Amino acid sequence: MTRHAQTTAIVTGAGHGIGRAIARKLASEGAAVAVAEINEATGRETVDLLRQAGARAHFVRTDIADAASVQAAFDEAAEQLGPITLLVNNAAFTAAGDLKGMTLEAWHNEVDVNLNGTYHCIRAIVPAMRQRGGGAIVNISSVNGLRYFGNPSYSAAKAGITNLTLSVASEFGRDGIRCNAVCPGSVRTENITWAIRQQKDPQVFQKLARWYPLGRVAEPEDVAKAVAFLGSDEASYITGAVLPVDGGLTAGMNVMIDEFILESRND
Repeated sequence: MTRHAQTTAIVTGAGHGIGRAIARKLASEGAAVAVAEINEATGRETVDLLRQAGARAHFVRTDIADAASVQAAFDEAAEQLGPITLLVNNAAFTAAGDLKGMTLEAWHNEVDVNLNGTYHCIRAIVPAMRQRGGGAIVNISSVNGLRYFGNPSYSAAKAGITNLTLSVASEFGRDGIRCNAVCPGSVRTENITWAIRQQKDPQVFQKLARWYPLGRVAEPEDVAKAVAFLGSDEASYITGAVLPVDGGLTAGMNVMIDEFILESRND
């Protein structure tokens, strides 16, 4: 498939997990991809994978919490690969916690990366997209931005991303800029948070699966497919959409239904 043959994309946080899967999916469909990543080693590793598959790719070291770093990286990406037509705001950070035990520093760290970082990237790309007559932005939010599943600062930031998506779609639609959000549920990745949880409980993904109507947690490629669609011309009349890619988690609580409601009906 070459539906992204005319696409030049920036994917933030593309050094691993969901971001790497998105970069590989877009590249497999013909896109040139700028890998924006704070970790140079993993970012360059992704670029090598894309180039080995025949794609045009370039690494730009980016700290999305720093607006100046974002602007410099995006300028370099456009210089190396050409005008950016698709921005995927994927980079994220979380540290599990609750409001009772959360420090002010921890709150600000998560909001600065997740919400402010997404804004920095949008702010850096929109002027060029407006000048060229359009473009597409896909923000990776989360089911945590739709419902509360713990991690309060992360959840608040992701809810902010969801609303920011609506703002961008509404304000810049007449400039030909589309902005949509994808809200994944649990995704099987190798990040440090899941690694710690798996060390404590090797069956963590199997236990999580019972909460999902489709009976499994997502793979990174499940999210990448949704992003590739929303970033393509096939979604040319879709903007301001907030798409759960969550195996049905936010559709209904099957475990509650099975264990309480149906059980009570049988009494």
